[in-house]
Amino acid sequence: MLMIQPVQAKEILKAHVAKLASVTDDGFDHFFSFFKPMSFKKGEVIIAEGDKVECEYFVIEGCLKSFFINDTAKMFILQFSMPTWWASDYNALQNGTRATINVDCITDAEVLCISKRDRDKVCSEIHQVEHFFRLRTQRGYVALQKRLLSFMNNDARHRYEELMAQYPQLYNIVPKHLIAAYLGVSRETLSRLYHS
Repeated sequence: MLMIQPVQAKEILKAHVAKLASVTDDGFDHFFSFFKPMSFKKGEVIIAEGDKVECEYFVIEGCLKSFFINDTAKMFILQFSMPTWWASDYNALQNGTRATINVDCITDAEVLCISKRDRDKVCSEIHQVEHFFRLRTQRGYVALQKRLLSFMNNDARHRYEELMAQYPQLYNIVPKHLIAAYLGVSRETLSRLYHS
């Protein structure tokens, strides 16, 4: 099991925030005080469809996946969350509804958890923290838009090459059938793309 020390986790989050916002040391200490460190084992479920969702998770170590399973039991992966990525069911978190997606652990994982209530509280107290979350949300929206456009415009080979160019480490962390589910192709098609 991974065991990241609180000081390490704090420094990882601080460096992540600093890329988008200038928060004073005292302000960051206050912000960090709202986070709860959590450890999960490979395969452990963090959010299950139907759950009440009150938190979002910042990944310190490991890899999570956010996914949906349709009525025919086909899995669709929305996102892989590697270190310094965030994960939750954001629709449920924002609107107070039940989860419609699942989040679980591809590997053992260490995360920092913050509740929506605490996030809203600290955003109202520290303008730069609110600024950070706003920019992070905008970047997430842009990435989602790019992914949707890629699905609409590109064939499986192009989507695979795009993913591997952007996140080469994924192929060593994530099982091939999950990469196939992310790309919307069969395991066999992914194998052909990988070996050709």
